[in-house]
Amino acid sequence: MRDDSEAKRAAASSFDVAAVDYFDSDVHRQGTDLERLADWCRDADEVLDVATGAGHVAGAVAERGVSTVVAVDASRAMVATAEREFDGVAGAMADAERLPFAANSFDAVSCRIAAHHFPDPEAFVAEVARVLRPGGTFAFEDSVAPDDDALESFLDRVERLRDPTHVRSYRTDRWCEWLEERGFVVEGVHRLRKTLEFDSWTAAQSVDADRRAELESVLLDASPAAASFFEIEAEDGTVRSFANLKALVRATRVE
Repeated sequence: MRDDSEAKRAAASSFDVAAVDYFDSDVHRQGTDLERLADWCRDADEVLDVATGAGHVAGAVAERGVSTVVAVDASRAMVATAEREFDGVAGAMADAERLPFAANSFDAVSCRIAAHHFPDPEAFVAEVARVLRPGGTFAFEDSVAPDDDALESFLDRVERLRDPTHVRSYRTDRWCEWLEERGFVVEGVHRLRKTLEFDSWTAAQSVDADRRAELESVLLDASPAAASFFEIEAEDGTVRSFANLKALVRATRVE
């Protein structure tokens, strides 16, 4: 049996420090992707938002009139932020791979831009399937890897430099396979690119000066294929922005 407890404690501690920055982050607090995930959950009575971060999805779901919205995260500071900033949201500390809820407890489960931090994504999918009622909706979004080994390796190197708690960005097809193996029907997949301003992207994770310089060097030295695919924009030797891939997956539990 795998033991990722030390890595999970380190990740939770890292996100405790970043809670305020995550609440203010444009990437996390707004976007058509956020609105789409919340809309997928709007007809539910009881919704669970896993790895809620600063609570943006949970808050958007509550604003749509859902009666019970529970936001969980491994970071105490993130949970406190979600409860403080959004009306109608109840928070709890929880491991995404060991959810402290009975089977068939929720009509919908959401998770946005977090699963690349999970050491065991298959265990996470199994837990979502367990706590969802039959017919329930899973509204999922994460950063995903391109279908090219070299580009995938480049992305994970950049993500890990910025945030050592990053585990891996998986390909969209892999997520769909895991869902189907756990009794889900994938109803739809939406892909998008998000442009990330380099300064705010590094600030959100409190990247120190040395690591920031290394990150910038890696992006500036990217291969032509990587520079094109990730839309790396630089001016006078300074990285301004780049883009990464997101996938939004709507799935229904049928078994």
